[in-house]
Amino acid sequence: MTKTRWIVGGVAVLALAWFAYANNWGRSTRATFATAAVDRGDIAEVVGATGVLQAVTTVQVGSQVSGTIASLSADFNSRVKKGQVIARLDPALFEARVEQARANLVAAKANVERTTAAAEDARLKYERGKTLAAQNLLPQSDLDSAKATYDGAVAQDRATKAAVVQAEASVNQALLDLSHTVIETPIDGVILSRSVDVGQTVAASLQAPTLFVIANDLKQMQVKASIDEADIGRVRAGQSVRFRVDAHPDEEFRGTVEQVRLQPISTANVVTYDTLITVANPDEKLMPGMTATVSVVINEKKGVLRVPAAALRYRPEGFTERGRFLFVKGEDGKPKATSVKVGLSDGAFTEIADGAAEGTQVITGGDAGAARPAAGGRAPSPAASTNPFSPQRPQPRTRN
Repeated sequence: MTKTRWIVGGVAVLALAWFAYANNWGRSTRATFATAAVDRGDIAEVVGATGVLQAVTTVQVGSQVSGTIASLSADFNSRVKKGQVIARLDPALFEARVEQARANLVAAKANVERTTAAAEDARLKYERGKTLAAQNLLPQSDLDSAKATYDGAVAQDRATKAAVVQAEASVNQALLDLSHTVIETPIDGVILSRSVDVGQTVAASLQAPTLFVIANDLKQMQVKASIDEADIGRVRAGQSVRFRVDAHPDEEFRGTVEQVRLQPISTANVVTYDTLITVANPDEKLMPGMTATVSVVINEKKGVLRVPAAALRYRPEGFTERGRFLFVKGEDGKPKATSVKVGLSDGAFTEIADGAAEGTQVITGGDAGAARPAAGGRAPSPAASTNPFSPQRPQPRTRN
């Protein structure tokens, strides 16, 4: 009986020991915290947006006349000078129209000579009729008829002279149409697109078809960014801008706000305003159409004391005081509050204007010892910044 009691008691002790061990697995006997040092660095308050890169000046080159493309002298990415011939239409039909217009002009001038002679003949007859009528040798009716014939001849002469002017205009129009078969570039620049090939027919009946798109200078570009209505009130011309493009993910580009357009653009009940940002592109790394992730710098400070924003959000359990506090690890191992005065914040870091010294280790996360879950889990990390344009701390991965 005694032996049985000893066995039962031993089993109970082992069970209690195992229960205590399982419930304290992975727990530290002393609270630990995630900390970061108060350091010096740059802080910038920014307004985030997305935009599209475009050339400062873009010209669409078209054709004012219809015809068949006879030759092309430029292609994609070709650099061209103002007045350079970049395409020609087949001129045969337009040359024929010029010859026809010139023939009509010759005929019109010949008609003028005929009507001028007829008018002079009618004038002479009218003058003789007046002399005979004065001597009562010609009836009045014949004189009136001579007068009418003379007036009609003069009018006909004027009409044929007007026809000459019209024929001359037709010649000029035909020559102008012929000149339009030669397509020249209106500006210096680079060809972004070509819409036609040799042998293709272009029709300019209602509007000039676009043959080429030419950008003036890709060394100076613009970002056309859409700024949300909630942020547009803080954006002004002259503010500096930082942006990135997917083509060069490790490089940051800079620009300047040139214009905030007043026209609102509503898409799915979201109102935005177009903002033009000038960008220097000396190496021509940036290309038209690239998507830019833009940060308009509203306010910026360099070399100021700062802490991670998570440090100001941390509150130990039971702490209810209001205000801005940082917590350091006290001698007893517990969080100790320090009141601070804050300044500018970019979402990831906050300026400390007073109340903390450089190098101070401040708590950014909760009691990692108490908060750590059972074996295989991980301690909670500081809250990530909500600003998508601020640096984010990498989070550890959990292995399954």
